[in-house]
Amino acid sequence: MTDSISEAGSTCEAVIAAADFPVFVVTTRAGEETSGCLVGFTAQVSINPLRFLVGLSQRNHTHRVAQRAERLNVHLLGQDQVELAALFGSETGDEIDKFARCAWHPDSTGLPVLSAAAGWFGGKILERHDFGDHTVMLLAPDTGVAPPADVETLRFLMVDHLEPGHDA
Repeated sequence: MTDSISEAGSTCEAVIAAADFPVFVVTTRAGEETSGCLVGFTAQVSINPLRFLVGLSQRNHTHRVAQRAERLNVHLLGQDQVELAALFGSETGDEIDKFARCAWHPDSTGLPVLSAAAGWFGGKILERHDFGDHTVMLLAPDTGVAPPADVETLRFLMVDHLEPGHDA
């Protein structure tokens, strides 16, 4: 039985990797503490009302800040923004201030918006659910800036070589 479970897990991972999903940078703030990280576990889960899920690794700094936060901002990166993805995916807020190393500005709620992002949206965190090594946060998007129509999105296979700031 273990072999078939392991085999199914490998098959599932291969299918998901082949889909080459987009990656996003999520930013948040709780009190005066800001944080952000690269995420791949995301999905729009409802049209009306609009709802979006974000999965955050329970080992990273952004998770700890998001547990105390009311909102998240979700940033879409273009294919030419691997360096920005590396900053938010390979570094940890436990050791550096990522926002001191990139251009950003606060949105109307005070959360960081990455100036170089192709587009972004923000929303209130409606629910949090423990899904093993990640906490999934359900957002109600209510603000943001749309990307240009011709944006070529940064995708998983373009950043899978990055070493994460924390184990997942």
